[in-house]
Amino acid sequence: MEKNLQIHLQEVIYGSSDSAISKQISKLEKEGKIRKIAPRLYSTNFDDSSEKIVRRNLFSILGHLYPGALLSHRSAFEYEPTATGQLFLTYKYTRKAALPGITIRFLEGTGAIEGDNPLSGELYTAQRERAFLENLQTSRKPGPDSKTLSFPEIEERLEQIIRVNGEEELNKLRDQAKLISEKLGLQKEFLKLNKIISALLTTHPSKILKSPVATARAFGVPYDPSRVELFELLFRELNNQEFKSQEERNISIKAFKNFAFFESYFSNYIEGTMFEVEDAKKIIITQKPLLARNEDSHDVLGTYQIVSNLKEMSIIPKSAEELLSILKYRHKVLLRARQNKNPGKFKDQDNFAGQTAFVDINLVKGTILKAFDFYQAIKHPFARAAYIMFVLSEIHPFLDGNGRIARVMMNAELATAKQAKIIIPTVYRDDYLGALRKLTRQREPKSYIRMLTRAHEFSATILGENMDDMQLILEKSNAFLEHTEGKLKIIDSSID
Repeated sequence: MEKNLQIHLQEVIYGSSDSAISKQISKLEKEGKIRKIAPRLYSTNFDDSSEKIVRRNLFSILGHLYPGALLSHRSAFEYEPTATGQLFLTYKYTRKAALPGITIRFLEGTGAIEGDNPLSGELYTAQRERAFLENLQTSRKPGPDSKTLSFPEIEERLEQIIRVNGEEELNKLRDQAKLISEKLGLQKEFLKLNKIISALLTTHPSKILKSPVATARAFGVPYDPSRVELFELLFRELNNQEFKSQEERNISIKAFKNFAFFESYFSNYIEGTMFEVEDAKKIIITQKPLLARNEDSHDVLGTYQIVSNLKEMSIIPKSAEELLSILKYRHKVLLRARQNKNPGKFKDQDNFAGQTAFVDINLVKGTILKAFDFYQAIKHPFARAAYIMFVLSEIHPFLDGNGRIARVMMNAELATAKQAKIIIPTVYRDDYLGALRKLTRQREPKSYIRMLTRAHEFSATILGENMDDMQLILEKSNAFLEHTEGKLKIIDSSID
């Protein structure tokens, strides 16, 4: 019985040595129902280019045309052609083959072994340990034409294993790679792999490492590379913009302290430590906590103690180590009543906001130190304030109090430069958090900068030698309302 091709069920049709199928293909092609897109390859798709069709069906095509082939070397990590269209497979011969938009580079070698993974049909992909060994072979071609990843890329993949799953996982990889190297004759490559792993685990000198991420790991200060990339993105955007000077007009000690009260009040309110304004005033005036809310009262007192002290708020870090010291001191003051939150110490367990994971506990110090490189290159005080606030919010270095510490550090930058400090009022809380999330999740810094620029413009209008006068301005600005009850207003608050 003649076999019938079910062309409506498939986008790609393969040529065949079966004469019956071959005749059907020839007939369908003449009738214009299919078209040839490559040798032994046909398609029912007349809309997309041959390149798109092949790319979409690549692995099933390879499994059909080259049964027993193994996706290997850099392709076993990347799972796609390089920038120059190269894809590397271990097969029974060394040769090149062309598909639309792709050059298949066959490398003669041993096919799939135990532990290698089936990918599509009879196509396999090299297991992780084998792929690392293959990528440490010598390659005569550089860049995207090379069958191997660069040394820094290999090191960063190994460092990521430690970062995500710990040193034990990397040791398991090393043990398995040793067994595979003996089976495939890759002992020289294993020696290279072993040196890199030893350097990452600091059991051998780290001078062999090329990648900054891997080198940092070897020196005991590993950092989160994806967060550092995000900080660099914000840094570039901040440096590409001009910012208006908002000079501090609360220049008397009394006016500065009045502003500091509301700064402390709103900063705690945002984090859920909510008081009526009059109760908060009573706490600050008496310097005594409310009996029923001892820890919450101390949070307000601790924040106020820092932000009302002009001398303290005129201290900004001159070195990365000094940044660590300032952070720990201010956190200790702010959360001194919450001993279960380890005041003055970096977190000892990971923290989350919804599904967002903040920086891993083992990467906190290194990520702060790395972020300082961009910080010290920023000159405008508002830009520095915006940068340091986001960095600390994104790293979340402490168990609690991260948002408040981030805003304290932001305002210290402004106070040092004699610029108006920033309040994030209750009515603006959702705008503030939304802009932070957008920068984190979508890597879009412009919204964050716009949000903080408006908050700065608003805050510069909050003036007063009398706390009640300042409160009246805030009320007219809708500052105390929830975001569902009103919008932030910026009004003329000049006081005669």
